[in-house]
Amino acid sequence: MPFRFTSRALSACVAAAAAAALGLGTAAPAQAAADPLRYVALGDSYSAGSGILPLDPSASLLCARTTKNYPNLLADRLGAELTDVTCGGAETKDFATAQYPGVPAQFDALDADTDLVTLTIGGNDNGTFITAIVACGGLGVLTLGYGSPCKDTYGSKFSDDIAGKTYPAVKAALQEIKRRSPRAEVAILGYPWIVPQQSVRGCYLKMPIAKGDIPYLRGMQADLNAAVERAADEAGATFVDMAAASDGHDACRSSGTRWIEPLLFGTNVVPVHPNAAGEAAMADRVAAALRVG
Repeated sequence: MPFRFTSRALSACVAAAAAAALGLGTAAPAQAAADPLRYVALGDSYSAGSGILPLDPSASLLCARTTKNYPNLLADRLGAELTDVTCGGAETKDFATAQYPGVPAQFDALDADTDLVTLTIGGNDNGTFITAIVACGGLGVLTLGYGSPCKDTYGSKFSDDIAGKTYPAVKAALQEIKRRSPRAEVAILGYPWIVPQQSVRGCYLKMPIAKGDIPYLRGMQADLNAAVERAADEAGATFVDMAAASDGHDACRSSGTRWIEPLLFGTNVVPVHPNAAGEAAMADRVAAALRVG
């Protein structure tokens, strides 16, 4: 569902962005300058932009947060006052408790005056992404890329965990965001595709996953995104769908086309994460939901 502009600050920022686009500058409402949108970015490494340089000097090195992540890009478009507490490796539990020493619980950034909240979360819960990618990659090497050893080994484990554990945790997190920041518009993004629907030429060299496990991993990610969307709908948040936009930009594609860097021969410091183009695309999708930019 699209955003409803219920916040005065959000409306003012939208008007200011439109005025700037038209070259009106000083014609932007005074409210936009006096009371900027208060934007809090929560989430994991896909929101932090882990692996992209330069690093955010205000963040713990453990979070590997960049200044080129989609929250920064979106805040620039909106002229918003950004509080970015995204952190690589975050699980839903890290919203309520400290993730690392010196890295406070992400919920601490929220208050009643927050106007906009964005996030990605759920991929690290139950070790879903890291277990699936590392385990399936290791098994793919052992079989030289043939068969479906990961599917044969794990079966429905990942999807069962997503349905039974990740979905309720994401829903509870979104409900808590709404409780702490009742005026805020809340947007949770789905994850861009990591692998294509089926193996493509040259994919194994970048992503050493057996041919039969490519659709298995794709299905697991589809289940995760569906769980996040369901949680968003039930908690009254906006789901920003990345599936259609990211199709054909997965980690198996060539440099310059892909939005996700592969396990091998990629350009990011952290593999299997969005590159700068991926973060920009995520900002575009949120901006489209906000109907600005």
